[in-house]
Amino acid sequence: MKTILLASAAAATLFAAPAFAQDAVGSVGVAYNHSKIEVPGADADLDGATVAGVVATPAFGDWTATFNAAGTYSDYDFGDETTLSGAVHLTKAIEDMRFGGFVGAEEIAGGDTLMTFGAEGQKYFQQATLTGVVSYGAVDDADLWTVGGEAAFYATPALRLAARASYSDVDFAGVSTDGWSAGVGAEYAFAATPYSVFAGYDRAELEDADLTIDSFEVGVRYNFGGDLQSRDRAGATLGRNLGSITKLFGLR
Repeated sequence: MKTILLASAAAATLFAAPAFAQDAVGSVGVAYNHSKIEVPGADADLDGATVAGVVATPAFGDWTATFNAAGTYSDYDFGDETTLSGAVHLTKAIEDMRFGGFVGAEEIAGGDTLMTFGAEGQKYFQQATLTGVVSYGAVDDADLWTVGGEAAFYATPALRLAARASYSDVDFAGVSTDGWSAGVGAEYAFAATPYSVFAGYDRAELEDADLTIDSFEVGVRYNFGGDLQSRDRAGATLGRNLGSITKLFGLR
């Protein structure tokens, strides 16, 4: 229920914001996802589709409010499921940097809700953006601490190339394990149109479970408020730069 409420509020703000905030920057996109999950002696495939959006708008002064929401349909070898997620970010621009925090909610397999709280920051260069995130999440008897980062390079304002990595400590019912993920992505915006295409690959491992996941995605976005680099500088990529641990480890 918490996820549904938060995702609904974020989605409503996402689609309403361009109408009342002239300075709103963001995007709405759809993607096809494929993941291969491997454990000793077995493997499984996951195919799915995600509809996601994000909008960033000035809140007051140098502060920015960013809202992101997503709906994901996943088709597993053993069934299918539809989940929702949403997050709210509040950040402050300080010269060529941005700092702030966020709170999010996400449905995972089985109908549970993962609540996440974290701090985030960005550093802007002429042709690059560095992003860092530290977060804590909790669901049932599990606690998740994650630290991650992304480096994005703009060959042009319309071509974004990125590399990302994260490390997570997962404590479930008193048993602790480590996980990590690494990935790359690219996005290209077509000239004189609001549309862009993107693709990405991520590999994740959960060490003690000897679990590995290879994930691929490809999709298209409708952008508003500026070019790809302007989205970064406006805080309109917060919440999607680093794939959530639930996505990377096959929990949704």
